[in-house]
Amino acid sequence: MSANLKGAMVDLIDVFHKYSGKEGDKYTLTKLELKNLLKNELGEFLEGPNDACVVEKIMRELDDNKDGVVDFQEFVGLVAALTVACNEFFKMALKHAESICYT
Repeated sequence: MSANLKGAMVDLIDVFHKYSGKEGDKYTLTKLELKNLLKNELGEFLEGPNDACVVEKIMRELDDNKDGVVDFQEFVGLVAALTVACNEFFKMALKHAESICYT
């Protein structure tokens, strides 16, 4: 994993293209490609990546232009939302740990 922003951007692009294009357009994710990406790359952050209903819901929410696939820009929205959620979780955990130390 990269320790700098430029490296993180390259990693994000690499992960997307690792899964895209196996079934259709090499620049988009089909539902099956998205499912595999979610399961293999984000399984510990998302509940039920093997559940077809969960994948269907995520697909609908990500597919802004309703073309039935997820492009890179739509995918980045998911990564950004998860990153924000993780940051909030760590901020709360840190505040909780600090409050325990000072009581």
